[in-house]
Amino acid sequence: MATEFEVGVLVGILVGEGHFGGDGRQPHVTLRMHVRHEPLFRWIERTFPGGRLYGPYNHGGREYFQWMARGAFLRDELVPLLEARLGDHLDVRTSERFAEMRENYRSLLERP
Repeated sequence: MATEFEVGVLVGILVGEGHFGGDGRQPHVTLRMHVRHEPLFRWIERTFPGGRLYGPYNHGGREYFQWMARGAFLRDELVPLLEARLGDHLDVRTSERFAEMRENYRSLLERP
């Protein structure tokens, strides 16, 4: 179980660098950053093991890792964690993007 500090670090990173969306079939939260942030990605992997780390990739002269949260981990763990912490009081644009993802994928994000 992540501590409040660890959750705060993840929320802060997602507010600044995260993407909230989907591929038309399933929702996802994506975090893509330069390979120099590999220790941070490895920490996220250990602390929030339901997500998946991809890479390193080299595309268009950019080297990066990508962490994704999908499926049951997104629905059952990450969405409730973010619902409790994101809002206009923190960052309006992130709150809007998160709400849009939840609306677009409402049926897939409802907990059984």
